[in-house]
Amino acid sequence: MSASLPDRADFADWIGRASERRDVLTPRLAAEFETTLAPYLARVEGAAPGLFWALAPDIAPMRDLGGDGHPRTGIFLPALPFPRRMWAGGELTFREPIRVGDEVVKTSVIEDIAFKNGASGPLGFVVVRHAYAVRGRRAIEERQDLVYRPVNAASAASPRPGAPAGGVARHWQVAADPVLLARYSAVTFNGHRIHYDAPYATGVEGYAGLVVHGPLQATLMLNVAAEVLGRLPQKFRYRGLAPLICGAPFRVEALKGADGGLTTRIVSEAGVVTMAGSAETQ
Repeated sequence: MSASLPDRADFADWIGRASERRDVLTPRLAAEFETTLAPYLARVEGAAPGLFWALAPDIAPMRDLGGDGHPRTGIFLPALPFPRRMWAGGELTFREPIRVGDEVVKTSVIEDIAFKNGASGPLGFVVVRHAYAVRGRRAIEERQDLVYRPVNAASAASPRPGAPAGGVARHWQVAADPVLLARYSAVTFNGHRIHYDAPYATGVEGYAGLVVHGPLQATLMLNVAAEVLGRLPQKFRYRGLAPLICGAPFRVEALKGADGGLTTRIVSEAGVVTMAGSAETQ
């Protein structure tokens, strides 16, 4: 039997809320990001792919943090009745490069809020649109999909990869260790405790260990796609499928399909696809 879901109309006044933040891509920030993720960065014009996720982060005083380490809901993001929050996926459009020294203006708008019953129980979804502008021109446009789940929600069945029709064009083996997670949390100012607080991750949110960041996985997929393409894709889509637990190496793969398209995926040591993506050049 499906669970009773919250009424979307109760959160309608959150739709359209906007915020604006400014940041500068400094040499130090670029160096921190690049040394953390070397050698898994493609050479492209401008900043390393994925570095923009370290710009203009949510900065809130300690008193405004929730129990999960994020800025508490009800400030910019709505306080849905499901406390577990995570990235579900998103879409990126790259228009112009961002370079070291650029001042970046990031605008964020809540586009939609929805509820549905999933395989793991009731879920809440929030869609946020971000735009990163440099010198008055949009450099990157982003749709970010967030999912909210109850504390005791079970994980849905995780997919296992089939044989790609066109073969693996490039792959990287990445060691998922707590130091990588801590450094990525630091460079992106991400306070979510599932990435560094093992007792919280296992005892409160019910994971099997520390969780590898969704944007970190997406960054690695974006870079492997850019390396195969020789440049940033025009569009990049990604979707989280299962938690990736720290402690064992995982694979980042770029796959060429029979139709010539390029897809990407993250595959855990156990053979589970934790994130999938696709890259378009036009």
